Amino acid sequence: MRRRIRYGALALLAGLCAAALPAAARQAAAPPPVFAWPAETSRFVEAPGVAKAQTHCLVCHSADYVSTQPRAMPKAFWEGEVAKMRNAYGAKIPDEDAKAIVDYLNAAYSAPAAPAT
Repeated sequence: MRRRIRYGALALLAGLCAAALPAAARQAAAPPPVFAWPAETSRFVEAPGVAKAQTHCLVCHSADYVSTQPRAMPKAFWEGEVAKMRNAYGAKIPDEDAKAIVDYLNAAYSAPAAPAT
Protein backbone atom coordinates (compact mmCIF):
# COMPACT_ATOMS: atom_id res chain seq x y z
CA MET A 1 0.00 0.00 0.00
CA ARG A 2 2.79 2.42 0.87
CA ARG A 3 4.50 1.75 -2.48
CA ARG A 4 1.34 2.67 -4.37
CA ILE A 5 1.10 5.92 -2.49
CA ARG A 6 4.78 6.70 -3.11
CA TYR A 7 4.57 5.93 -6.82
CA GLY A 8 1.31 7.86 -7.09
CA ALA A 9 2.88 10.84 -5.33
CA LEU A 10 5.93 10.68 -7.61
CA ALA A 11 3.75 10.49 -10.71
CA LEU A 12 1.71 13.47 -9.50
CA LEU A 13 4.88 15.46 -8.77
CA ALA A 14 6.32 14.63 -12.21
CA GLY A 15 3.06 15.71 -13.85
CA LEU A 16 3.05 19.00 -11.97
CA CYS A 17 6.67 19.69 -12.92
CA ALA A 18 5.98 18.93 -16.58
CA ALA A 19 2.94 21.20 -16.57
CA ALA A 20 5.00 24.01 -15.07
CA LEU A 21 7.55 23.92 -17.89
CA PRO A 22 6.85 26.23 -20.81
CA ALA A 23 5.77 24.49 -23.98
CA ALA A 24 8.99 25.45 -25.77
CA ALA A 25 11.10 23.70 -23.13
CA ARG A 26 9.11 20.47 -23.55
CA GLN A 27 9.65 20.33 -27.30
CA ALA A 28 12.51 18.27 -28.67
CA ALA A 29 15.64 20.25 -29.36
CA ALA A 30 15.83 21.47 -32.94
CA PRO A 31 18.69 20.03 -35.00
CA PRO A 32 21.67 22.34 -35.42
CA PRO A 33 21.60 24.51 -38.55
CA VAL A 34 23.50 23.34 -41.59
CA PHE A 35 26.93 24.96 -41.69
CA ALA A 36 27.44 27.61 -44.32
CA TRP A 37 30.54 29.67 -44.92
CA PRO A 38 30.17 33.17 -43.52
CA ALA A 39 29.66 36.04 -45.93
CA GLU A 40 33.14 37.29 -45.06
CA THR A 41 34.69 34.89 -47.59
CA SER A 42 34.35 37.75 -50.07
CA ARG A 43 37.51 39.22 -48.51
CA PHE A 44 39.56 36.59 -50.33
CA VAL A 45 41.40 37.90 -53.36
CA GLU A 46 39.89 36.43 -56.51
CA ALA A 47 42.48 34.18 -58.14
CA PRO A 48 42.61 30.59 -59.37
CA GLY A 49 42.33 28.25 -56.38
CA VAL A 50 40.30 30.62 -54.19
CA ALA A 51 37.63 27.96 -53.53
CA LYS A 52 40.25 25.48 -52.27
CA ALA A 53 41.77 28.15 -50.02
CA GLN A 54 38.35 29.03 -48.61
CA THR A 55 37.47 25.37 -48.06
CA HIS A 56 40.65 24.51 -46.18
CA CYS A 57 41.88 27.76 -44.64
CA LEU A 58 38.57 28.89 -43.14
CA VAL A 59 38.43 25.74 -41.04
CA CYS A 60 40.90 27.40 -38.66
CA HIS A 61 41.41 30.98 -39.86
CA SER A 62 39.09 33.92 -40.38
CA ALA A 63 38.90 35.57 -43.78
CA ASP A 64 40.39 38.66 -42.15
CA TYR A 65 43.44 36.66 -41.09
CA VAL A 66 43.95 35.18 -44.54
CA SER A 67 43.51 38.54 -46.26
CA THR A 68 46.17 40.20 -44.08
CA GLN A 69 49.00 37.86 -45.03
CA PRO A 70 52.33 39.43 -45.92
CA ARG A 71 52.83 40.62 -49.45
CA ALA A 72 55.77 40.12 -51.79
CA MET A 73 56.74 36.72 -50.42
CA PRO A 74 58.23 34.13 -52.79
CA LYS A 75 56.40 30.93 -53.68
CA ALA A 76 58.77 28.97 -51.38
CA PHE A 77 57.38 30.96 -48.44
CA TRP A 78 53.82 29.86 -49.26
CA GLU A 79 54.95 26.26 -49.76
CA GLY A 80 56.48 26.38 -46.29
CA GLU A 81 53.35 27.91 -44.76
CA VAL A 82 51.04 25.28 -46.25
CA ALA A 83 53.45 22.50 -45.23
CA LYS A 84 53.51 23.92 -41.70
CA MET A 85 49.71 23.92 -41.54
CA ARG A 86 49.63 20.29 -42.67
CA ASN A 87 52.58 18.91 -40.68
CA ALA A 88 52.72 20.97 -37.49
CA TYR A 89 49.03 21.79 -37.07
CA GLY A 90 47.43 18.73 -38.68
CA ALA A 91 45.43 20.48 -41.40
CA LYS A 92 43.69 17.81 -43.47
CA ILE A 93 44.69 19.16 -46.88
CA PRO A 94 45.19 16.59 -49.68
CA ASP A 95 48.35 16.94 -51.79
CA GLU A 96 46.53 18.22 -54.89
CA ASP A 97 44.65 20.83 -52.82
CA ALA A 98 47.87 21.90 -51.07
CA LYS A 99 49.43 22.65 -54.47
CA ALA A 100 46.33 24.63 -55.51
CA ILE A 101 46.41 26.61 -52.24
CA VAL A 102 50.12 27.40 -52.65
CA ASP A 103 49.44 28.57 -56.21
CA TYR A 104 46.49 30.68 -54.97
CA LEU A 105 48.51 32.31 -52.16
CA ASN A 106 51.37 32.97 -54.54
CA ALA A 107 49.08 34.55 -57.13
CA ALA A 108 47.04 36.55 -54.60
CA TYR A 109 49.69 37.73 -52.15
CA SER A 110 53.07 37.69 -53.89
CA ALA A 111 54.53 40.63 -55.72
CA PRO A 112 54.05 40.56 -59.47
CA ALA A 113 56.99 39.21 -61.40
CA ALA A 114 59.47 41.75 -62.64
CA PRO A 115 59.06 42.54 -66.34
CA ALA A 116 61.40 40.64 -68.64
CA THR A 117 64.22 42.73 -70.05
